[in-house]
Amino acid sequence: MEEFKFPVGFVWGSATASYQIEGGWDEDGKGLSIWDMFCRKPKAIWSGHTGDTACDHYHLWKDDVALMKQMGIQAYRFSISWPRILPHGTGSVSLNGLDFYNRLVDELLENGIQPFVTLFHWDYPYDLYCRGGWLNPYSPDWFADYVSIVSDQLSDRVEHWMTLNEPQVFVGNGHYTGNHAPGLKLQRKDLLLIVHHALLAHGKGVQAIRAHAHGPVKMGFAPTGGVVFPKDNTPGEVEAARREMFSVGEVPYWSTAWYSDPIFLKQYPADGVKLFENDMPEIGPQDLDIISQPMDFYGVNIYGARPASPSAPFPPPGFPISAFYWPVVPESLYWGPKFIWERYHCPVYITENGIASMDWITLDGKIFDLQRIDYMMRYLAELQSACSQGVDVRGYFHWSLMDNFEWADGYRQRFGLVYVDFQDLKRTMKESAKYYQKVIAHNAVLLPSASEDLYGILH
Repeated sequence: MEEFKFPVGFVWGSATASYQIEGGWDEDGKGLSIWDMFCRKPKAIWSGHTGDTACDHYHLWKDDVALMKQMGIQAYRFSISWPRILPHGTGSVSLNGLDFYNRLVDELLENGIQPFVTLFHWDYPYDLYCRGGWLNPYSPDWFADYVSIVSDQLSDRVEHWMTLNEPQVFVGNGHYTGNHAPGLKLQRKDLLLIVHHALLAHGKGVQAIRAHAHGPVKMGFAPTGGVVFPKDNTPGEVEAARREMFSVGEVPYWSTAWYSDPIFLKQYPADGVKLFENDMPEIGPQDLDIISQPMDFYGVNIYGARPASPSAPFPPPGFPISAFYWPVVPESLYWGPKFIWERYHCPVYITENGIASMDWITLDGKIFDLQRIDYMMRYLAELQSACSQGVDVRGYFHWSLMDNFEWADGYRQRFGLVYVDFQDLKRTMKESAKYYQKVIAHNAVLLPSASEDLYGILH
């Protein structure tokens, strides 16, 4: 077995999202989210699945924390359900909702696990959607009010915070393609306004956390990567890939730079502003000041990448793909963090990375998800290489802690380190969880030596 060490203090975690695992969709005063309603739209979700029960984390959270401790997980990234805190999105606060997250945070800390809180992972309050949702000019203030309540409750124990998860996806899939909640297909002018309101919500959310904090806080957000990798390592090809990764293109609401430049560089990308000048929202004199609040880290979700200016369709025939049909591109965890660190000069956390695999329990009661282990080895080796070359990566969160409701795909996709039987909700650690346990213990990616196979590392 070969070990390739990560920096001292590197944080090893796992990640989930509230709607994907909690269940308890109408318990203890929780309000409706747009996902609660979208799941009731005929044919919106694969096989008619819903997140009503999901993994029932709302009731089984202690068991799930115990599994994390068993794996040696050091940090847990989870999201808070806005309508569980504010059933109508604004107004009266649910004490039951606050109590749930208070108990979860306490349990994590008692087990030596750092909480990393995401404030918005797509379960937008349905009542606010009925008032225009992200198109409403008051939407950033609604978000800031919600964040103030959460910060006042949890910031005495929670240090690391993220405002928005993958705005590219909740804008693009939710409001452009209509594949995700709320299922809209809007024109570009409206989409650009939604992006601007979401960025204002981010900025006002950062201000709200800091204004209501009862302890030291570190702020970030978690966009998706949109990684582009070069054809080779020559300076010209590397620069071409970097330029392409941060270009806006015809669809700005999928762009990395369209969301990150206003936050870190205090401006929208010039190429996009010129291209979309007739559809740009009105930008108030203080808007970019609000959006560009100082940040402590850049969280990024990376699953794959595409080559710079491919001469043929990608992926080519026979290229490795996941059960989700996503290309398996390990070098995405090298080039993505590298390009982001060099452009924004902010410490990076990999806030999501993982693979959907065709997992089931074998006759001996185990889950031999060897493809996931191989995936982790390849991706973590690339991340370790980036760290060793000076890219400031502070931690890695595997997606996901456990199999869960995978949005429009329902329960068809399994991303978890822990297998969930969605009939009886029994949890079973997969072989990948045991590999990850070893990675964490060694603070290193563990690779088989020339005379060894994957089973040798596991056993």
